[in-house]
Amino acid sequence: MNSQILKSLFSIIILSGMLTGCSPSTKIIGSWKSPESETIGYSNLFVAALMADNFVTKKTIENNINDLLLGKGVKAISNLELIKPGLELTEETKDQVIQEIKNSGRDAILTIAIIDQTNETRYVPGTTSYSPMYYGGGYGRFGGYYGMYGPTTYSPGYYTTDKNYFIEINLYDLGTQALVWSAQSSTTNPTNINNASQEFAYVVVDKMIKDKIIIPKK
Repeated sequence: MNSQILKSLFSIIILSGMLTGCSPSTKIIGSWKSPESETIGYSNLFVAALMADNFVTKKTIENNINDLLLGKGVKAISNLELIKPGLELTEETKDQVIQEIKNSGRDAILTIAIIDQTNETRYVPGTTSYSPMYYGGGYGRFGGYYGMYGPTTYSPGYYTTDKNYFIEINLYDLGTQALVWSAQSSTTNPTNINNASQEFAYVVVDKMIKDKIIIPKK
């Protein structure tokens, strides 16, 4: 194996690590469940992403959560599907909106809202790689060894900026309108709305199942 091939392989490894470090990552950082919440779980949800200024993001998140809930056997309908265009959820219209949700047969309201966004600059230190070399082929002498392997052992450090989005997810009992479950998630570097939304939906629905706020049908 010549020095050019080794350098190329090493560059690929470093680049892969950098891309992995910048990939979207969503996790639940905290959750709460009311002691008065339904012990059997909810089964018919109204899903509303409260992002009026970004229609594409709103629709993508609502659709991904709905699809995942339906796949688990939990009925769901999105705000964009149920509420007629132009009717926004405000203090003046909330009674009308809630009545429409009740008329659709839902038993709970799930809301999603971005509550904070931060930029964090961090230093990624350089890396040094070690791998035993084949003793032979002209590399048993210092000159051959150093000329081939030395330049590929170190990758310099660099600065990168992470974008973090903090999202609050609330579940309200439709009958009492009381908050029965809440969670907060953090998403880092969401470069692609479709992938980030799918990951977010999976993390949220999985947490709701673990907290027994919804019960999937087998």
